[in-house]
Amino acid sequence: MRLVKLSWQNKLTCSKIRCLSTSAVSFKTKSEYTHVIVGAGSAGCVLANRLSEDPDRKVLLLEAGPKDQFLNSFRLSWKIHMPAALTYNLCDDKYNWFYHTTPQKHVNNRVMYWPRGRVWGGSSSLNAMVYIRGHAYDYDRWESEGAKDWRYDCVLPYFKKAQAHELGGDTYRGESGPLNVTVGSQENPLFQAFIDAAQQAGYPFTPDMNGYQQEGVGPMDMTVHQGKRWSTASAYLRPALQRENLTTEVKCLTNRILFDGSRATGVEYIQDGEVKQVHSTSDVIICGGAINSPQLLMLSGIGDGDDLKDLNIPVVAHLPGVGQNLQDHLELYVQHKCKKPITLYSAQQPVNMVKIGLEWLWKQTGLGSSSHLSAGGFIRSRPGLTHPDLQFHFLPSQVIDHGRQPSECHAFQVHVGSLRATSKGWLKLQSKDPTDHPIIEPNYLESEIDCWELRESVKLTREIFQQSAFDEFCGEELRPGPETQSDAELDAFVREKCDSAYHPSCTCKMGSPDDPMAVVDPQTKVIGVENLRVIDSSIMPSVVSGNLNAPTIMIAEKAADMIRGREALCSPDTPVYRPTNLDTQR
Repeated sequence: MRLVKLSWQNKLTCSKIRCLSTSAVSFKTKSEYTHVIVGAGSAGCVLANRLSEDPDRKVLLLEAGPKDQFLNSFRLSWKIHMPAALTYNLCDDKYNWFYHTTPQKHVNNRVMYWPRGRVWGGSSSLNAMVYIRGHAYDYDRWESEGAKDWRYDCVLPYFKKAQAHELGGDTYRGESGPLNVTVGSQENPLFQAFIDAAQQAGYPFTPDMNGYQQEGVGPMDMTVHQGKRWSTASAYLRPALQRENLTTEVKCLTNRILFDGSRATGVEYIQDGEVKQVHSTSDVIICGGAINSPQLLMLSGIGDGDDLKDLNIPVVAHLPGVGQNLQDHLELYVQHKCKKPITLYSAQQPVNMVKIGLEWLWKQTGLGSSSHLSAGGFIRSRPGLTHPDLQFHFLPSQVIDHGRQPSECHAFQVHVGSLRATSKGWLKLQSKDPTDHPIIEPNYLESEIDCWELRESVKLTREIFQQSAFDEFCGEELRPGPETQSDAELDAFVREKCDSAYHPSCTCKMGSPDDPMAVVDPQTKVIGVENLRVIDSSIMPSVVSGNLNAPTIMIAEKAADMIRGREALCSPDTPVYRPTNLDTQR
């Protein structure tokens, strides 16, 4: 089992530091800032931009990884900026924390792979660029879970504020924000076949899964602009780099938050083998994501007091919820051979890959300009549900082992997974060494209903592929395979082949200060201390019904207004689709 993956240089540096007493280490202290932001990911880039809009604020943004452009060229960093190249950075640790879970008891003791971004833009520089907000009811649920003023009416304006949709603005879409969003290309006929087949199976068409009606199938929105990945580094950070009141540092691993009593005063980090400290006159803002944020809190003495004492970490605040409530989405691939040579298999042959790459480098057009997840949908697994609990991503290609193995033939697949699993996990420190990856225990499929939902998702996907719209395309089923039919056989397939959709969240959950498991209050302030906030996907009270990048950007946009003392935006009484009949599954 691999819980740790580190460069030997970082490991050596931290080992050297542990061998010295605090008084013996030569610290380099930099000037004070108004705000110190740890993590230049999906949330950190947003905050760096919005807070530095105020010239009287002095902002420092720290990132453990490198910049997302080599020599300021997107072409020289094509593995990040070419949408079709996304699997390259999922396969190594250059821009990736490369996390792994503990062996999962309920999924055949498999160790699950969790890539997370370690680069400007964070996971928005590694993800599949699918722009999905989740369902309106997710945010109403957050409010009921103690996140006051985070209901749908209170978050929709921040989704819109962030967005510049290519179709223009309306009640649900934004038109003038930094985040460019486009509708995925539908040129491959397999996309329309999927949409038509799902409608033949009885599911509605929805033109905008982020608008009035999430439920149904249709085209997917993408964070792609002019043929390039549009990460938060491109959307928010790069436009702000010329501001004199914004400073950025890269390749710096934050060791701990500095405190004066219970007041956060700055952070300590390692850069180029040197231990450095920076101080903040206002907030220290942690934006490390669902793994790094709770890890840094615990390293700094905020977490379960008994666990911290076991590692000889002085307790600053006993918050047992730090690292708990871990939630993720699991998904499966249902794959078929394609009768016609129209999938991406031809494009994946070496000569064609070179041609596609050269076209993209020259013009940012062609097959290199898309991640090819251009159609999908949301459905309910069973009657009685008010909103979808299963999600589809359709791909005209075959993915094997996270893209680490090449496709074997002309094939297409649906990624299908459940959205609100009841099994919850946790993460804890492996040691007090900040370079040691934490112990990650997602506790997948502990609940029988979670396994049932995935089994049902396979049955419902097969039904779609059996529709007449796929007659001219649909060949032999490759996965699960025609021999897998009974519930027991499907359950075995689920446990052997399910995998993370890369959506870890909820490990520093937001809630009422009287909730013993809450870590931050609805203002994003860490409970029990001063001048410390966490702003990223870790503060979600519960995971949303969809991909996490768009919600994380929204969280940062809303939190930026809180920090700046601005009046909160609100869109009261926005209409939301509700099925007319809950007695049927569709």
